[in-house]
Amino acid sequence: MRLECQENAKLVLKDNPKLRNWRDSMESNNQQQHQQLVASKTDPLSISQLNISSSSSSPLPQVNMAEELLKSHRHSLSPNEGLPSKEAWEESLGVVDDDDSTDPNYDTIEGNNGHSDPTSFDADLCEYKKKATIIVEEYFSTNDVVSVANELKELGMAEYRYYFVKKLVSMAMDRHDKEKEMAAFLLSTLYADVIDPPEVYRGFNKLVTSADDLSVDIPDAVDVLAVFVARAIVDDILPPAFLKKQMNLLPDDSKGVEVLRKAEKSYLAAPLHAEVVEKRWGGADNWTAEDVKGRINELLKEYVMSGDKKEAFRCIKGLKVPFFHHEIVKRALIMAMERRKAQEKLLELLKEATEVGLINSTQVTKGFSRIIDLIEDLSLDIPEARSVLQCFISKAASEGWLCASSLKTLSADSGEKLLENSKASVFKDKVKSIVREYFLSGDALEVVHCLETELGACSSQLRAIFVKYLITLAMDRKKREKEMACVLLSSLDFPAKDVRKAFSMLIESADDTALDNPVVVEDLAMFLARAVVDEVLAPRDLDELLSQPGSSVGEKVIQTAKTLLKARLSGERILRCWGGGGVETNSPGCTASEVKEKIQVLLEEYVSGGELGEACRCVKELGMPFFHHEVVKKSVVRIIEEQEKKERVWKLLKVCFESGLVTIYQMTKGFKRVGESVEDLCLDVPDAWEKFKSCVERAKVEGFLDESFAFEEEAQGVKDKGSSSSAAT
Repeated sequence: MRLECQENAKLVLKDNPKLRNWRDSMESNNQQQHQQLVASKTDPLSISQLNISSSSSSPLPQVNMAEELLKSHRHSLSPNEGLPSKEAWEESLGVVDDDDSTDPNYDTIEGNNGHSDPTSFDADLCEYKKKATIIVEEYFSTNDVVSVANELKELGMAEYRYYFVKKLVSMAMDRHDKEKEMAAFLLSTLYADVIDPPEVYRGFNKLVTSADDLSVDIPDAVDVLAVFVARAIVDDILPPAFLKKQMNLLPDDSKGVEVLRKAEKSYLAAPLHAEVVEKRWGGADNWTAEDVKGRINELLKEYVMSGDKKEAFRCIKGLKVPFFHHEIVKRALIMAMERRKAQEKLLELLKEATEVGLINSTQVTKGFSRIIDLIEDLSLDIPEARSVLQCFISKAASEGWLCASSLKTLSADSGEKLLENSKASVFKDKVKSIVREYFLSGDALEVVHCLETELGACSSQLRAIFVKYLITLAMDRKKREKEMACVLLSSLDFPAKDVRKAFSMLIESADDTALDNPVVVEDLAMFLARAVVDEVLAPRDLDELLSQPGSSVGEKVIQTAKTLLKARLSGERILRCWGGGGVETNSPGCTASEVKEKIQVLLEEYVSGGELGEACRCVKELGMPFFHHEVVKKSVVRIIEEQEKKERVWKLLKVCFESGLVTIYQMTKGFKRVGESVEDLCLDVPDAWEKFKSCVERAKVEGFLDESFAFEEEAQGVKDKGSSSSAAT
């Protein structure tokens, strides 16, 4: 057939002198370009006349001429004579096939995507095509949308992503309904975030244009491509105007027009067309992760109750998600940890499912790996989770249905002491009680006292657990509790690494949280953004969290938080997201910065001649006893900076302490925070270290500080070190 088409093409050239002359002129130009390229390499200083002339004249007239000649001759042929194929035309005319450059609607300038060097463009596109094909093949095997998004981002070359759209759809068209639904779902997911709308539009344009070629290999190409176009319009990734515009560009007798008409009349014009199109290949419900997880839970529960393996296997097959079987392994292992009596049943189910090939070894390994990643979080609910999982791994490896060497180790992170499981479990219960009581009473001072009692040698991990449960419990409540949680978090002065660890645990478990809280992405992203605004976390902490392996929901949380922080007036909006109180209110809605402003104002008024009783009343009306260390800090700093009025400030501190308004804990914390900032004070007050030491000694005499307070020794040590360094210099 191909030889016959080539012969027909040659006959056309013989019968049409204009077309033959055009072919000869093109070959002559190619020879001149080659000769001048050789000359330019021999003599770098030479200037190619051909390049200069080609830059001033567009190649479009020649291409248009060829198109007109081809079109006129095509219409002159009778149906019985046989129309030469596109490949035969290209071979006869000496045209190089680069997929899109031979398209009748192809624009040479636009097709190069801004590449001035056609050779570079061809090489880049060829490389992109190879990698895009690999990505699509892997996606159909794994159904890992996140992996596809990451690979496309790493691949770069965003101007070629239209080809990915074209390749994804064309490969799916020749496969089962599962792959077609996967392709439609992937395009909807990547739209705008990874693949720009113009590239999606251009990809479908290429598909419709090449419908004639697709029909050669795929008998039902018109119907399948029509569904893809209709689905894209229903999913809002193609505008409805796409149909009319493309119809006007294509010949009336082309397959592309058939595709567009079928999409418009058979699918988009039908009653309840959106639902019909979405269910055409099984529907989005079959591919919703939450729905599949729910079904997996149900089949595992039924199996534990009945012990019917055949029914369990039938249900697993019925899911039709072999790429998601790792979730079955993961949930079966967690259920086995929680239900001791069901351990043997569940492990036996996984063993036989692996032996009969229902669950492949890759999915088994991935399921165990996911449990290992979540082991620290699981240990909070199941204290012996680590040791139980180790037993499961040993048993599975010894029975031959798990390759243990491919798994991560269960050892703890280097340099970090493991928290005793029993202690974590006890502390977790206490944290829930503490947080619930705080939401009822608003007494943050009581929270501070409880944490002082509970935090010990493992305080770093305990603090992370506290923050995690504080936010988790707040997400299930109203805006008032969410605001209270943010204010408490910004006031506790926890190290950033502990807060970051807490958010890392929250993000890791975001997939499971989403089953109970549909708006987990919005809530958790707002908590994360609020932590950055309140300076509990630094902006770079978001990048560190994003670099850690996590779930798709977790990645979306971090990206949403970044988007919130980039918005105009983001700080003020985030502070008011849950109705936070303003400067004039005493509610827990006041932010840390607003409280600091209040403290600064009341001290200035008091030092300039205000009444002592009024100052104490203002401190009390702050309504944030857990933040009184800021009053102490600012008072001591004022004493160091303004020696002439220090007695009035000392009197305020004494009355606040003796009346119980400021506790010894808050007093000590305030002095410690001053000690941490003395080096900065030395820039304005050279003898700040001596003045601070004097303040500490007087506070001990007055009874504000305990005799064990030894920060002044560290300060003096720094001062002595600095003095000795100066002397050595």
